Amino acid sequence: MNPASNRSVAGFGRFARLLHWLMAVGILAMLFIGVGMVASVSERHQWLMQVHKPLGVALLVLVCIRLAARLYRGTPALPGDMPAWQRHAAHASHVLLYLLMFAMPLIGWAMVSAGGYPVIVGAWQLPPIAPADAALFAWLRGAHRYLAFLLFATVLVHLAAAPYPAMEQRGR
Repeated sequence: MNPASNRSVAGFGRFARLLHWLMAVGILAMLFIGVGMVASVSERHQWLMQVHKPLGVALLVLVCIRLAARLYRGTPALPGDMPAWQRHAAHASHVLLYLLMFAMPLIGWAMVSAGGYPVIVGAWQLPPIAPADAALFAWLRGAHRYLAFLLFATVLVHLAAAPYPAMEQRGR
């Protein structure tokens, strides 16, 4: 029995590309909104928080859909002549991206819960996923910040590596 993730498809379908770009825009927006939130103590901070929380929930839902689609559909094969180290780097970077895409909203949700604040999305209030605890809030806030830096760095590496296969092909 072959798991679906080992299936090779000819290319990413429209749905996968749509999810990719929706998440790319959402993640970049979240990173910049997060910077704006920590840099502001004005009424703008509250407005940014009201955007940041539901966007984080939306990204969590999208990454769940994206992972399910990836597991169901499979992924395109990497070029057969790609060196092993590049294959491993590509695989590791995608694993790291997925881990961070799940961790960031979950840690943010736990942080807000630990701070005793509600996460409200539209008319729904999500349940807390961590107990109200100031020390836990502080730890999660630090973790959320450092993982945001790691996510930003990983996105930059992903962007830098994306054109590499095409450039390799032209150089031959």
